[in-house]
Amino acid sequence: MKKVYGSAAEALEGVLADGMLIASGGFGLCGIPELLLQAIKENGAKNLTFASNNAGVDDFGIGILLQTKQVKKMISSYVGENAEFMRQYLSGELELEFNPQGTLAERMRAGGCGIPGFYTKTGVGTVIAEGKEVKEFNGEEYILEEGIFADLSIVKAWKADETGNLVFRKTARNFNPPAAMCGKICIVEVEEIVPTGSLDPDNIHLPGIYVHRIVQGDHEKRIEQRTTRKREEA
Repeated sequence: MKKVYGSAAEALEGVLADGMLIASGGFGLCGIPELLLQAIKENGAKNLTFASNNAGVDDFGIGILLQTKQVKKMISSYVGENAEFMRQYLSGELELEFNPQGTLAERMRAGGCGIPGFYTKTGVGTVIAEGKEVKEFNGEEYILEEGIFADLSIVKAWKADETGNLVFRKTARNFNPPAAMCGKICIVEVEEIVPTGSLDPDNIHLPGIYVHRIVQGDHEKRIEQRTTRKREEA
């Protein structure tokens, strides 16, 4: 089965459609599938729901899809750093489903494992629990959270072999593995594709069974907030 494609647009061909639920990896601007997000923008698919830790910034990451109003709903943990997100949410143009970060990661992982739901204490007694089933275990309350079963997963890895085994680089691993697991189809963009068998099996972070399509490309790797110390005078 061919998994390597020539471009992000080719990798999305025949897969992307209006109204999809897309799980996207990354944390802030670290480890985001920027090439695939740009290709989704150029494709013009609309009414999309994104399950992602955050929505990027105004001109990068998922933020570029907010600018073109291709996103109708975000399932997220953090929505700061994005003025257009705030504008659309406050004006009622964008639907938002808040999730604690651990809950969002576990919802993705659960979906990837075929688990329809799980109970957690996180969010009990807050707005997160509104409308959700509450169950008592050993005298303490837990809320039911549903697994995320996405139509499509888009993630960013450091290396892949031709069968889709993935290695992530340091903190860029973040939400990428659980996001990759929960999609019916998973497309990965990588910095390097290596021959099958060249990756140490003990160092593979996500097995190729989860990966359907791979694209290699150059990445900008922006820094969300650059903070430096003023040079001390001699």
